[in-house]
Amino acid sequence: MTIANLQSKINRITDILRRDDGISGAMHYTEQISWVLFLKYLFDYEENKAQDALVDGKQYKYIIDTKYRWDEWAYPLKEDGEYDLKNAMGGDDLIKFVNNDLFPYLQGFNTNIEEVKTIKYKIGAVFEFITNRIASGHTLREVIEIIADLNFQSKDDLFELSVIYESLLQGMGNDGGNSGEFYSPRPVIKAMVEVVKPTVKDTIYDGAVGSSGFLIQAYDYLMQDGKREQYSTTQLKHIKEDMFFGNEKTPLAYVMGMMNMILHGIESPNLYKQNTLTQNIRDFEEKDRYSVILANPPFGGKEKKTVQQNFPIESSATELLFLQHFMKMLKKGGKAAIIVPEGVLFQSNNAFTAVKQDLLENFNLHTILSLPAGIFLPYSGVKTNVIFFDRKGGTTDIWYYECTPPYKLTKNKPVQYEHLEKFVAGFEKRETTEYSWSVPIEEIRKANYDISAKNPANIKKIIHQEPRGILAELKSNDKKINSLLNEIGNLIQTGYEG
Repeated sequence: MTIANLQSKINRITDILRRDDGISGAMHYTEQISWVLFLKYLFDYEENKAQDALVDGKQYKYIIDTKYRWDEWAYPLKEDGEYDLKNAMGGDDLIKFVNNDLFPYLQGFNTNIEEVKTIKYKIGAVFEFITNRIASGHTLREVIEIIADLNFQSKDDLFELSVIYESLLQGMGNDGGNSGEFYSPRPVIKAMVEVVKPTVKDTIYDGAVGSSGFLIQAYDYLMQDGKREQYSTTQLKHIKEDMFFGNEKTPLAYVMGMMNMILHGIESPNLYKQNTLTQNIRDFEEKDRYSVILANPPFGGKEKKTVQQNFPIESSATELLFLQHFMKMLKKGGKAAIIVPEGVLFQSNNAFTAVKQDLLENFNLHTILSLPAGIFLPYSGVKTNVIFFDRKGGTTDIWYYECTPPYKLTKNKPVQYEHLEKFVAGFEKRETTEYSWSVPIEEIRKANYDISAKNPANIKKIIHQEPRGILAELKSNDKKINSLLNEIGNLIQTGYEG
């Protein structure tokens, strides 16, 4: 099935769900499409495993018991393989089974801590924070019958599913309100990953994981251009089980992030439902840290005093607390790329200045990408930047790059990857152009650690005159003004006399 056909089916499901009394807005219908899609994916996943085991002369042990498998409750088949509509649950019976039997059963999968690395445990983690909102059994039956036509039994099928799921998440982001937390612009994420260049040896972390966009882009980067075939079995196991880590505070975002990673082929992502900022960063040791950090943490929020006490430099601003967290979580020699609001760069109160001083003196803040206004519309119009730093020595100079799309960004005219291609291509050369420049650390210290992007090509030259010269110019202007006023007065007088 093509992506266009798959998108058409998802659009049909969306239209059906909008009519249901239990659904309200893009967040709800994306959540509900997600769990049904996820269960169909799990069924195909297990059928594939069973077939592979059969080829090897073994018997596969199913994760999901017979009663709860897709082909039993959702889409039963006759002996000839045709859909057995007569024996398929519907109406109130279907809703009761899903709410009272299926969900409680799946929610019980994450009780055994010894299975934390297994896909079974991750299934339980997903359903712990999700509920069925579909009120009508007839609506749910319609949705099931459309999704039943989809197959996720090959890499191509899985790729198509992941593309469509990303578009659903983007729709939530475009919905505005609080749903922007689920989706960061993929062109920006792609540029950040391509500059950081993660390797198969890395551990990659996002402390505000949302829908897992950064981790998935890093995974795609590691798998592109036939790289998968070059990895050993041990390396592939590391990628799927021990490479990707993240925290997410919001239950729905956590669920979406977990499902998104599994649907992209990362069977055991290490995602945790927790508020990252409740961790005391003084307790972190080298063994707790990560070699690559990629993130777009929340900004504009305020944290209470008990949370602020987890940081050496206390502040209510979430963006400043997250920045301290990421600095502490980066391994020696590690690399980080973090999106921050403009205020972090120019604010000069004690807390902001102290954090920036620590960053510049103890880390190599080598690059700042100045993003155009409107990157996060309609969720936020705040001007943002990407800061790139390594835990390797101190900062000697910062290379700035100003991203300037040829049009004003809006909800319907978002940033494109082509707007960032020159930045990616020029990152290692660090040349001075009309949109890129360097500033030495000495100048930054003199400016009280103001590291905001000020393109010298756009700064107009100001001519400073002596006071006498200014006074003479004012007197000259006064004479000209008086002369013009006299002329106007004469014309008016002439008109009256005429």
